[in-house]
Amino acid sequence: MSSLRNAVQRRNHRERAQPAGREKLGLLEKHSDYSLRARDFAEKKKRLKILRQKAANRNPDEFAFGMMSTKTVKGEKIGDRGNKALSQEAVKLMKTQDAGYLRTMLQATKKERERLESEIQLLENEEDGAINALKGGGQGKHTVFVDDVEAQREFDAEEFFDTDAKGLSMSFNRPKHHVDHAVEATSEIVPRPRSKKAIQAEQEAEKEGKRQAKRRLKGQEGRLGYLEKIKAQERDLEAAERELEVQRAKMNNSVGGVNKNGVKFRIRERKR
Repeated sequence: MSSLRNAVQRRNHRERAQPAGREKLGLLEKHSDYSLRARDFAEKKKRLKILRQKAANRNPDEFAFGMMSTKTVKGEKIGDRGNKALSQEAVKLMKTQDAGYLRTMLQATKKERERLESEIQLLENEEDGAINALKGGGQGKHTVFVDDVEAQREFDAEEFFDTDAKGLSMSFNRPKHHVDHAVEATSEIVPRPRSKKAIQAEQEAEKEGKRQAKRRLKGQEGRLGYLEKIKAQERDLEAAERELEVQRAKMNNSVGGVNKNGVKFRIRERKR
């Protein structure tokens, strides 16, 4: 009978999945997961019981020489590593050297920041100038001197420069009226068609210009990121230098306040 029972196809056992409304809580805990969690909980409970028994049976008069060189701060045991304490003068000298190192690094960081800012500003000015040149505009001014106030009132810029209002907004290559008339007179000439090589060369030049612009943009972004990093480093060095100056002033009793013994010490102004 057992062989016949095994020959019949039975339904496979599948564990229940997490309901759709509780999918945000993660996978549904299976029996194997519960067993591991229960075993871990029982082990911790057993260890806590042993510790309570040891604490209850502790000898209050117990002493060890290691207690002389260790102490407990907020549950953490701190022991003496055998390091010899430095003298006050040695600590002051070390802090003076640290202050000199911080000042040197701060000066180098400031120079690097100024160099980056000037470089970024120069590149931005070059890009703005190139854009204005392509658009036909510029930052320069063209000043025309006249004889008197009456001539200034009657001055016509379009007539003087022989151009129109659009040409006045351009700093160079202004279109002239007489040139336009000459072009209109010769506009009946049919231009020669460009060759495939010329068109291909123009397309390649346009693609190369786009690639160069993309590389410049990427380089500019990298410089800006590096500048922010240098600025953050400069702020950290300044904060460290201020903190070190406060520590040195406290060691020299040259700042105002109250020490740990409740004694007030005077404020000494820094020499200029």
